[in-house]
Amino acid sequence: MATARKSSASGESRTSGSTTRSSSAKKAPAKKSATRKSAAKKSSGSQQDQETAKSAKPSAMKVARAAAAQLTELTGRRPEVVVGVERNDDGWQVELEVVESRRIPDSTDILATYRVQVDEDGEMLGYYRAQRYVRGKGGERG
Repeated sequence: MATARKSSASGESRTSGSTTRSSSAKKAPAKKSATRKSAAKKSSGSQQDQETAKSAKPSAMKVARAAAAQLTELTGRRPEVVVGVERNDDGWQVELEVVESRRIPDSTDILATYRVQVDEDGEMLGYYRAQRYVRGKGGERG
């Protein structure tokens, strides 16, 4: 008498050395072409991304970071603090605090506040130094 063993992983039954496929075993579905799907998704996704990017306005945080990076490129000095960000009719106005001259002790550093004008896309339109002061004395507006 032959014994039958069923392998759960393959869905095959063995009887005395012969192998037969069980009717309850599921066959893996044929794979569809992934390249067709991904190409369709890429083309529709890129169009949606472009439309979203055009309609989406950058956040205040992104604008401030872009302004700081552009000011660093122009002046060679890296801003320490974003003092203010304000949306206006032409885009954004970003105020950045920069160390213009490092001294010992740090409380005597010369600081400056720069006002950077940025358009709606985050590109710098212009900048100027609004204030210059000693760190220990403060740069409060009056």
